[in-house]
Amino acid sequence: MMRTDILTIFPGFFRGPLEHGITRRACEAGLIEIKVHDLREFTHDKHHTVDDRPFGGGEGMVLKPEPLFECLRSLDIVSREDRIAGRAKQSVILLSAQGQRFNQATAAEIAGLERVVLICGRYEGVDERVADFLADREISIGDYVLSGGEIAAAVIVEAVTRLLPGALGNAASAQQESFTAGVEVATVGANSTCGSGGLLDYPHYTRPAEFRGMTVPEILISGNHEEIRRWRRQRALEKTVRNRPDLLIDAALSEEDRGFVERIKIGLRPTNSV
Repeated sequence: MMRTDILTIFPGFFRGPLEHGITRRACEAGLIEIKVHDLREFTHDKHHTVDDRPFGGGEGMVLKPEPLFECLRSLDIVSREDRIAGRAKQSVILLSAQGQRFNQATAAEIAGLERVVLICGRYEGVDERVADFLADREISIGDYVLSGGEIAAAVIVEAVTRLLPGALGNAASAQQESFTAGVEVATVGANSTCGSGGLLDYPHYTRPAEFRGMTVPEILISGNHEEIRRWRRQRALEKTVRNRPDLLIDAALSEEDRGFVERIKIGLRPTNSV
């Protein structure tokens, strides 16, 4: 079982995100245990103060170090030195706009841990001593600013939980999705009709085959699995070129793929395209 601890001043926020879907089912199945800790319980003044104005002036308030250090001490986490040296499969992560960008590879790395602590930043930031002496690293979920790390923590919990063995109904699902190039996921391999290879996902269709004059591509109901595989691969390439061409840098591309991409770039589709 993986254990996740979330340190926050708004513990009530997580009653929603943790009680639905894959995260709830994984908790019920004993795949992950998630504990939310209220930082105000680790203050010692009558107002339960968790923030203060920064030295040197500036706008806004900053989370104080004392509640965070005391909360982590109560969790019986191994030392920062042992965590950084890899002597324990644990990590303490500060969620911050200044952190490294979170991606699927990071999610897979965290999914391989036994325990992770997520510190939710708030206000204008967190006392820098938390980043320097308490957390192993800082992570951001994107190049934009949120009011706090609670949403980021929920995003990371969701992304990590679905990579845990047994969390998904179909174990191949985590392999066939977007952003999985070079990422080892603890699931069985995807079948030949739906491997992602680091591209964006291919289009999906379901019943009815015709809806308001819009029809499902005939190839998908042909029963020809090799042609379906080629069609899906080509549509994934088209979507990736159009929306996220940066992903092509690390994607596993065959010679056929590369030729198809070049045709897309000059506005043509190969005559042998399905």
